[in-house]
Amino acid sequence: MPWLMKSEPDVFSIDDLERAGTSGWEGVRNYQARNFMRDAMKPGDEVLFYHSNAEPSGVAGLAKVHGAPLPDPTQFDPKSDYHDPTSPKAEPRWVMVQVAFVEKFARVVPLEVLKADPKLVGMPLLQKGQRLSVQPVDAAHFKRVVALGRGKK
Repeated sequence: MPWLMKSEPDVFSIDDLERAGTSGWEGVRNYQARNFMRDAMKPGDEVLFYHSNAEPSGVAGLAKVHGAPLPDPTQFDPKSDYHDPTSPKAEPRWVMVQVAFVEKFARVVPLEVLKADPKLVGMPLLQKGQRLSVQPVDAAHFKRVVALGRGKK
């Protein structure tokens, strides 16, 4: 199943992932997004890497899920912005998945372009009020966004 994962590029960008090769997708503190990572994401699943709160916000490239979910170590780090002192070490509340770099698009596919594309009607990202940082993507929508990212009509 394809996915879309959001990150603010000043925190962690597609360029950062390219340099690192793989990285833990840490700091997710929404139960629905956590459940997607914990229960539904599988190694090899494709990911649209979305830059949020950017100019422009949009899909910057591709990644893949790399490995099974793991406890997010930031929940136990008092110095982390994502520290959760109520999360028990024996049964961690928060998980992360590893993601691996696949491809950076020559240009970000802006949110406005995605919204204007009739082939993307119904895509969760484009629904009013949709703010999840991890969300499933229909295979046809994934294929269309990749085509836009690679400059194909």
